[in-house]
Amino acid sequence: MNLDAKIPQGPLAQKWSNYKNNQKLVNPANKRKLDIIVVGTGLAGASAAASLGELGFNVKNFCIQDSPRRAHSIAAQGGINAAKNYPNDGDSVHRLFYDTIKGGDYRAREANVYRLAEVSNSIIDQCVAQGVPFAREYGGSLDNRSFGGAQVSRTFYAKGQTGQQLLLGAYQALMRQVNEGSVKLYTRTELVEIVLVDGKARGIITRDLVTGKTERHFGHAVVLATGGYGNTFFLSTNAMGSNVSAAIKAFQKGAAFANPCYAQIHPTCIPVHGEFQSKLTLMSESLRNDGRIWVPKKKEDAEAIRNGKKKGADLSEDERDYYLERRYPAFGNLVPRDVASRAAKERCDAGFGVGATGLAVYLDFQSSINRLGEDTIRERYGNLFQMYEKIVDDNPYKEPMMIYPAIHYTMGGVWVNYDLQTTVPGLFCLGEANFSDHGANRLGASALMQGLADGYFVLPYTIQNYLADEIATPRMTGNEKEFVEAEKTIAAKFEKLLAVKGQRSVDSFHKELGLVMWDFVGMARNKKGLEEAIEKIAAIKKEFWANVRVPGTNDGMNIELEKAARLVDFIDMGDLMARDALSREESCGGHFREEYQTEEGEALRQDDKFAYVSCWEYQGDDKAPVLHKEDLVFENVKLIQRNYK
Repeated sequence: MNLDAKIPQGPLAQKWSNYKNNQKLVNPANKRKLDIIVVGTGLAGASAAASLGELGFNVKNFCIQDSPRRAHSIAAQGGINAAKNYPNDGDSVHRLFYDTIKGGDYRAREANVYRLAEVSNSIIDQCVAQGVPFAREYGGSLDNRSFGGAQVSRTFYAKGQTGQQLLLGAYQALMRQVNEGSVKLYTRTELVEIVLVDGKARGIITRDLVTGKTERHFGHAVVLATGGYGNTFFLSTNAMGSNVSAAIKAFQKGAAFANPCYAQIHPTCIPVHGEFQSKLTLMSESLRNDGRIWVPKKKEDAEAIRNGKKKGADLSEDERDYYLERRYPAFGNLVPRDVASRAAKERCDAGFGVGATGLAVYLDFQSSINRLGEDTIRERYGNLFQMYEKIVDDNPYKEPMMIYPAIHYTMGGVWVNYDLQTTVPGLFCLGEANFSDHGANRLGASALMQGLADGYFVLPYTIQNYLADEIATPRMTGNEKEFVEAEKTIAAKFEKLLAVKGQRSVDSFHKELGLVMWDFVGMARNKKGLEEAIEKIAAIKKEFWANVRVPGTNDGMNIELEKAARLVDFIDMGDLMARDALSREESCGGHFREEYQTEEGEALRQDDKFAYVSCWEYQGDDKAPVLHKEDLVFENVKLIQRNYK
């Protein structure tokens, strides 16, 4: 397996410029001869398809939803980072780069992260030109707020709906190219197989989610922008339709899967309310700007709250433990997500949790309301407060919110080099679907930044390095044997699922998998638990193929069949995550091994053994994957124990 990262020569701050100055280009007349498949219409997919269409390539863009506007990017709330330094508080491209490397616990590639920080400012200019309604200060300039893991205000936002507004901007750019004819959009269409010809990605097989029909599509290159794998845990903040199938298909075709154990636990989610719940709701990290996180100092007060005898607002200031402010005075409530999540778990495990289950802490706005006034808080977070009240039936202006960590974002993903190309030639991967920028923990407001950076400002350059050598490759008809065989393989898989005719629903298996993942591969992991998880996941897989019941047929709309096919991939993903977590005998970022922690309970890295990207190679169904390593070389930052105190 070739893990050449293709990092350009030269000083860190000049690598991207040197790359662009020496890259191959495709002239306008030749661009019209080249077809590119882009799977996904979130921020990464929509921006990539729009940009490639604008350049003159022929683009096919595939959307699993009924409209690109329903891509999961729409759910992002808090903001998007950039190093504009508008507040004049000391920010810079280098500081954004360093905060991202440090926030990821020194497990990301320097060159990719610096490029991300470098192009961040262009993203804001692009989005303002599109009309994205970022919040503005009284004088009219764009406003910024703080997010975890930073001591500067660099996050641009549109109330609590930043993802929606950015996606509408990308959607407009995409639909302009659809209207121009350079992009052909396929909605309610799911990738079910990737087609390789002579070792190169040459197309995909798709399934129409309305008719059930499969189709063959050729492309000189295939681009995956299909999001993360958080729904492996069943309960997550991801949309119900979010899945890992495209990434697993890439893995099974020879693409390395990198750092699968790096899953982010978001600290500010609405707690689980019951066993019939099917997803969790995120409360934006931006709330930590004005909200203070606490639990009762006394266990008897916590118990009284759990029993309904007291409310959080009943406790006086000296009866409250603002534990993040106590433990991390320099960053306070704005420590990175993994740190805040583990601290909440520790307090709840110690018996200080609130809510009916005891698995919640308070996020309190009373101090800010007293200082700024309720109108200011309503202006900043009104839609988030409204969403919380609708779900919980509690007024967060009067009572503190209750929050608890939940699975949110996945830092691992398909391995890519500096070009964003996988180990399969012609197969590229963008946004959350790849592994490249966030190390072991993503800083808040950096997901939107990476998605748009990859789509607008990176891939349109890097993909030309590959396509410049593909100009003479003739278009394929889809009747080639590789396409025919791929379509037969996926049809056989669907028929196999329908033929089981067991007694259990798809969701019952997914919930069982999710519990195993949360209990053994969740916020805290250990060797014994991970070994048990691998055994349990194998048992779930065996039981699934013996006892799942998928009603209906493959001749039309069949949501249960879709879910079953995706669950097959989630099961494989769970196994891969557990194996990766077992192999990484250290703690770093979102990967916390109980055996490896400091005396104060913080993540303890082992840089001499694990300063690498773990890259897994598929060996076949029911065979253990093989681990390869891409060593991480740090020339511009010093590897030190993270300190947010």
